[in-house]
Amino acid sequence: MIAALTGVGLSAAAGLNAFIPLVLVGIFARFTTFIELPENLMWLQEWPTIIIALLLLASELVLDKIPGVDHVNDLIQTAVRPLVGGVIFAASASAAELDAGQFWTDNPMIAGIVGAVIALVVHTGKATSRPAVNASTGGTGAPVASFAEDATSVALSLLAIFAPLLVIVVILGLGVAFYYIITSGQRRRRRREILQAQERLERVAAHERGEKVAWWRASWRDRLERVNEHRSALAPNLRSKTPSLRSKGSRSVKTDASPDAEQHEDKPE
Repeated sequence: MIAALTGVGLSAAAGLNAFIPLVLVGIFARFTTFIELPENLMWLQEWPTIIIALLLLASELVLDKIPGVDHVNDLIQTAVRPLVGGVIFAASASAAELDAGQFWTDNPMIAGIVGAVIALVVHTGKATSRPAVNASTGGTGAPVASFAEDATSVALSLLAIFAPLLVIVVILGLGVAFYYIITSGQRRRRRREILQAQERLERVAAHERGEKVAWWRASWRDRLERVNEHRSALAPNLRSKTPSLRSKGSRSVKTDASPDAEQHEDKPE
């Protein structure tokens, strides 16, 4: 049971940031006795693996805090985070100090599938809540949300290793937070759409009554539409006037040149 909670906590942490638990598992397995890796996963504690994971972690910490780029990063991480979660669950379910973990050691395929599913569920909640955060804050909330997710991933990884029983509390709190962010974002979006529709109806009704609508009440979309309509109305007139201006210019040139031509004709040869 304890080993399972360790794997669940680390897999959930991988759903938030795949490389934080990967680095922690590699370091703890290499320098401590809290995690005993199975023979087929000993490569997780090798220096090349740890260094590569640190480099990927650095890029993840930067990309996930840029609005717009974080969505692309989440799309790419849809394949990476479940994969890392499965590997982490299979690797950490046999933590020596916590539990023998014999079932997970004997069934690494089941451990990998369980870890991948947990990481995918957490990743889905993270990727779904981030657009709601960006939409409600104009993108300014992306770095704050990313810092909170990274801190939660670190805390969840450490709790999974040292206090696995608290993993259940953190995961429940994480689920409540994701649910609140997603539902509040949807409510805020619907409320904004209703207000925009009401303002549009009020402007149309005022226009039909012959009333002038204050410029500050018109949305930028309405102003842009009026500008485009005005330009399209002026375009035919400009095209029709252009040939006449050219013809007037040519006639003026001819009239200006005619006295000189007459003078040249009067000169004797």
